[in-house]
Amino acid sequence: MNIYDIFESKALAAYWTDINVHMQDPMIGAQFFPVSKQNGLELAWIKGRNNLPVALQPSAFDTKAPLRDRIGVSELSTNMPFFREAMRIGEKDRQDIETLLAKDIRFAQPTIMRIFDDVKGLIDGAQVQAERMRMSLLVNGTISVSANADSGRTVAYDYNFDVDGAWATENNVTLAGNAKWTLANKATSTPIYDLQDACEYMAETFGVRPTRVLMNTTTLKGLLASESIAKAINPLGASSIIVSRQMARQFVEAETGLTIIVYDKMYKDEHGIDHKYYPDGYATLLPGYTLGNTWYGTTPEEFDLLSGTANASVSIVGTGIAVTTIKEPHPVNVQTVVSEIVLPSFERISDVYVIKAF
Repeated sequence: MNIYDIFESKALAAYWTDINVHMQDPMIGAQFFPVSKQNGLELAWIKGRNNLPVALQPSAFDTKAPLRDRIGVSELSTNMPFFREAMRIGEKDRQDIETLLAKDIRFAQPTIMRIFDDVKGLIDGAQVQAERMRMSLLVNGTISVSANADSGRTVAYDYNFDVDGAWATENNVTLAGNAKWTLANKATSTPIYDLQDACEYMAETFGVRPTRVLMNTTTLKGLLASESIAKAINPLGASSIIVSRQMARQFVEAETGLTIIVYDKMYKDEHGIDHKYYPDGYATLLPGYTLGNTWYGTTPEEFDLLSGTANASVSIVGTGIAVTTIKEPHPVNVQTVVSEIVLPSFERISDVYVIKAF
């Protein structure tokens, strides 16, 4: 068995895909921003302010139709960000594995699996970038990504999907003082009313009725702690009954018409610091349909090497993550490169409402 056959892009891609299919805690961002593919680096989409429909003007027969101006619609265009990292099997590693393979595949298996898992980490990291972008959009309508300063690269990407500031003004609210959803404010907070007000505002202003609300467990605990929920469930005996979290959650969903989605998945950033994809203290109200797309572009590896070369092979994981294995003759090693060009679009930004709960 040849080491180059073991660490070939198709084998590495198949290994990650097999594990990912059985993942018990998937990323949820693709539910709101389905994955799509396009060629090249540029992403262009139409962002609408979702104004109410304007009645068609009456017209006389045998006359030209008047041209209507587009209302609150703008075309946005930008270059998508590029991500790429690599790992390699050096000359000593390669010879050690070859020696173990000469004895028996079983002896080499632990070392081989460790290298496969290292590459899996690169692919997982590519998935992280897409998810952190999607969640950032659902919180503040912006995306900011930069390379670790220690890497010697000064690449930074900043995208503002709310170019005129209208969304931040019209589709966001910050709770203040005793209204915040915290344990300290459990006697004064009114989360059911806050959610109902947001739903009614969206329906009256934009003709959109949210059906889902996204938050994490920390925010949900603050919401469910509100004494107003127990009083609404039993106005006469609120002080003498025990309301379970499950009961309170079901009551909130029934009263608001919103399905609560709790998302606590985490990742490590470029500095190795843990973060929640969806941060504490926010609740995002969403309609029942998709909000945009997660667009993948064509990486240089896919564009130039997918057709095959003597020293490199490329496989595509999912929709647009390129896994490339390269045989290097001097020094003799195998390099694995994982790259992606990815950026979500947010055509339905106007249909999303954010509550800054604390």
